[in-house]
Amino acid sequence: MFTGIITDVGTIAKLNQAGDLQARINTAFDVDSIDIGASIACNGVCLTVVTKGIENNQNWFDVEISAESVSITNISKGRKAWSIGQKVNLERALKMGDELGGHIVSGHVDGIAIISDIKVSGDSTVVDFHIPSDLAQFIAQKGSVTLDGTSLTVNDVSADTFKVNLISHTKDNTTWNDIKVGDKINLEIDTLARYVARLEDVRNSK
Repeated sequence: MFTGIITDVGTIAKLNQAGDLQARINTAFDVDSIDIGASIACNGVCLTVVTKGIENNQNWFDVEISAESVSITNISKGRKAWSIGQKVNLERALKMGDELGGHIVSGHVDGIAIISDIKVSGDSTVVDFHIPSDLAQFIAQKGSVTLDGTSLTVNDVSADTFKVNLISHTKDNTTWNDIKVGDKINLEIDTLARYVARLEDVRNSK
């Protein structure tokens, strides 16, 4: 489990397609404190650390990404597709006793949100997203949503679009300082919304 609070921006250092996609990510995390098998959210995708190390004073860890994860996420889609040098938002798994600064995030991406508009508003940036119609029902005004691993609050929602507001701190400490209209962004709906919808389905079926 994660909180959607980004704690490092890593860099894709290596990619290897031998069966499942394998990626090496350079990080500022202390790799001595990362266990093999640990979960790290990379642009909101929960991935397992399979190897780690330090080379030329640079910390790194390796992950393996299934074809299913590649097909659902932006790992292979658009300008944000993973390539050497690409920046990715990173968050280590939540530990008992950690501060829950965002909201509960599973790291299981539900689909892709596409940036449809970007406007500067004072020191902040308002970003509009278009989403698949089957996910629109889970987005609520003032509710939480996870975008490329970042916990954000929905400012407005209408049909299959919604808006979020990015403050300067978020842009300065994540990959949100490099976005363009048309970018494909990993979307995870709020876990609470998912279970409420499921309960409603069960109630209606009875």
